Amino acid sequence: MSNTPFQFPAPSSQQRVSTASGRKVQLKPGRSLMNWIRLTKSGKDMTGLSGRLLVVTEEELAQHNKKTDCWMCIRGMVYNVTPYLEYHPGGEEELMRGAGADGTELFNQIHNWVNFESMLKECLVGRMASKPKAVAKVSENQSGLKVSKQTSRNGASVPDGFQKQSKDISPRHEWFQTEDTIAVVIYTKQKDINSDSVIVDLESGVLRTEVRQQEYSYILHLELSHEVQEAVSVHCASKVGKIELNLKKLNNTTWTDLGQPRAHHNSYKKNTDGGLFYRKCTLLSKIDVSHDTRLLHFQLSPGCHLTIPVGQHIYLKSSVQDVEVVRPYTPVLPSLYPEPKDDGHTCTNMYLMIKIYPDGLLTPLIDKLQIGDYVSVSSPEGNFKCSQLEGITELILLAAGTGFTPMIKIINFTLKIPSLRKIRLMFFNKKERDILWRDQLSQLASKDKRFEVEYILSEPHPEWAGKRGKIEMSLCSEFLTGRAEELKTLVCVCGPTSFTDQAVGFFKQLGFNHEEIHAFSG
Repeated sequence: MSNTPFQFPAPSSQQRVSTASGRKVQLKPGRSLMNWIRLTKSGKDMTGLSGRLLVVTEEELAQHNKKTDCWMCIRGMVYNVTPYLEYHPGGEEELMRGAGADGTELFNQIHNWVNFESMLKECLVGRMASKPKAVAKVSENQSGLKVSKQTSRNGASVPDGFQKQSKDISPRHEWFQTEDTIAVVIYTKQKDINSDSVIVDLESGVLRTEVRQQEYSYILHLELSHEVQEAVSVHCASKVGKIELNLKKLNNTTWTDLGQPRAHHNSYKKNTDGGLFYRKCTLLSKIDVSHDTRLLHFQLSPGCHLTIPVGQHIYLKSSVQDVEVVRPYTPVLPSLYPEPKDDGHTCTNMYLMIKIYPDGLLTPLIDKLQIGDYVSVSSPEGNFKCSQLEGITELILLAAGTGFTPMIKIINFTLKIPSLRKIRLMFFNKKERDILWRDQLSQLASKDKRFEVEYILSEPHPEWAGKRGKIEMSLCSEFLTGRAEELKTLVCVCGPTSFTDQAVGFFKQLGFNHEEIHAFSG
C-alpha cells in the first residue's frame, strides 16, 4: 500500500509522500482522486452485494484474494477494494499485499493518517466475525480517577507483548491542586525528554496530552471535571524525565477528581496505531512568495502546545464532496533570518509555504482562505532527527521546487552549529520565476561565507547565465569540486520521487554512504 491514497500533488510536485518502497506508480488516465470520488458518487454498486452488509469470517475473507475479487480487513471492517485497485497511487501490487487478509498492521505502518472510512465507505462489505487482536485498552481501575489527598497515581496501559518491559519504562501521571490552579505531572522515566516531545491540546474543557518516546506515545485524554482557563503552560524537567502541565481554574471550586476518560486515556501505544490527532489553526496572514506559491501564517490556540521539530511535516485536511482529503506540508520559518521572538519554533505560530495547483483538490481551497479562517492541522511526523546534524562540518542540500521547504529550518538550525564550515545548496527549478526566496538566499550567501547556493533551471530564458538542465552526475560532481575530503558531511535531498532517486544514486556513486544521505519522502 502506498503512503498516500491520492494522486497529489501533481506528478511534478515536490510535496509528495513516498510509498513503502519509496516509489510511485504512473496511473492510467482518468484514475485521479477526483475520478475516484466521481465513481463513488455515481450510484454504482461498489461491493457487489446490493447494499447488504455481511459478517465475514476469516475463511471467507481469505477466499477473496484476487485482483478481480479483492477484499481486505482494516481495523475490524472488511472492504471490497477491487474497484479501487487502479486508483491506488502505489500500484495494484502494493494494495494486493493485504488481499484476503487483515491489512490493519500494513495500513498503520504506512499511512495511519488516512481516513480510509471516508475513502472506501462505498466499498464496505461488513465487519469481521472475530475482530483482530486489539491494542490493550485501559482497564477500569487504571482509568478511574478517584483521588485521595488531591492526588492520583495511574500506570499506563500498554500494547500486548509489551507488559514485561513496560514495568520499567511506561509513564504514569498524578495531579495536584491549589485554591486556583491544577497541576498534572507526568513521569516519563526518560531522562532526555524535552518540550519537542510533548503535545498538549486543551479545548472546550477537554485536555489531551501526548508524550512521544521514540516508537511509542503516552496519551492522557480527559474531559476535565470543572472549567479552566483556555491557556495551558508546559514545563519539562529533563534530568528527571518529568513533565508538568499547569491549568488555572475559572473558580475556586475544590476538585474531587480530575475528569472523565476519553479515547485512549492513560495508554502507552505505538505511534502507528490509530490515526493522527488534529486541531484547528487560525490564518493570520498570507503573502505571495512567487507567482504560484504562498506563505501562510497560522496561529494555534492558547490551549495548544505544539513544537514542530526540524525536518518534520504536518498534514492539512479538508472535505471534498464528502471525502476527506489529507495533504502533507513541511512547516517553514517566516524568513531565513527570523526574529528570535518569531523563529517558527514557538508553540503558537506555524508557517507553511504552499504551491497552489489550479486543478488540485486542496490547494485551491487553501488559496481561498480568508484571514481568520480555520484549517485542521495534524501533529507532526517524520523520520529526520536533529542528531543527524550533530558534529557535521559540511551540509549538502539538493532541492527541487517546493522540495526547498524542509531545507529552510535545516539551514537556520545548522548555521548555529559551531563545527559547521560549509552549507551548499543546489536548487533546481523550471523557470527563474519559480525560484523561492531567491533574494533571501542570495543575501544569506553574501552575509555568511559558509553558505553558497547554485540555481539550475530546466526551462530558462535565453539570457539566463546560470546552470541549465536537470539533476545529473556531471552537475553533482562539479558542485563538489574543491571540497575538503576530511569534512564530516550530511547530504539532504527533497523533490519529486524521480529526482530524489537519481540524486541519492549519484551521491552514492560519488562515495557517500547510506548514513551520510537523508532523503525526505514527504
